Amino acid sequence: MTAATGVGVYLVTDGALADRHGTGVLGVVRAAVHAGVRIVQVRDKDASARDLLALTAAVAGAVGDRATVVVDDRLDVALAARHAGHRVAGVHLGQSDVPVTAARALLGPEAHVGLTANTLAHLAAAERLPRGTVDLLGVGVVHPTATKADHPPALGHDGFARLAAATDLPCVAIGGVTLDDVLPLRVAGAAGVAVVSGICAAADPGSAAAAYVAAWGGASGLGPDHGAGAGRSAGAVSGLPSDATRHEADA
Repeated sequence: MTAATGVGVYLVTDGALADRHGTGVLGVVRAAVHAGVRIVQVRDKDASARDLLALTAAVAGAVGDRATVVVDDRLDVALAARHAGHRVAGVHLGQSDVPVTAARALLGPEAHVGLTANTLAHLAAAERLPRGTVDLLGVGVVHPTATKADHPPALGHDGFARLAAATDLPCVAIGGVTLDDVLPLRVAGAAGVAVVSGICAAADPGSAAAAYVAAWGGASGLGPDHGAGAGRSAGAVSGLPSDATRHEADA
């Protein structure tokens, strides 16, 4: 993957939303990856470690080498999945989870380690880490969202832009991201958009994912000089397939 590659559309799973139309998490993931999504975060805040491991293994099996699979919060589950031979790239951690330095040490240099960062203090702490510790930052919420009840105050496009401009790490925008947000967020310096309900809750998740992928692809014609953080958004991200430059995500 080259330095000019971004993240694109980043799917975050939600079992309850995926079941709304009877599609299920695996159905949503298959449809989204077929539509061009190239990174999938397996998230289930209520699942036991055993159940999350089973879901992660199933998602990894469903997408094969067509997309990067990471586990939300649970380093233990990511490690167990990798130990069992499943194609799981790594983990995305929150501020209250195990330190990213521990995740990097246990997962190794080629794995994917993401980190949620919602404030300038979070960004400053991430910048102080040894280079290569964190591959990308999840920055939000952009808008209030029902998929994360305890979310911090919404940033909006301008707030996201200020944070993206304050770091050299690729920033993925998350939180209530709609199709109308894709272009403004790319201009604001997003390396990608993370999407939860916009794809998981859709009656046709494949079409919904394709619309996000197309919106990001259209926004990609802006060039590297647009947006406060646009130059930073193009950095390589560990674990993404080599064709990830064509695709990016929301939540």
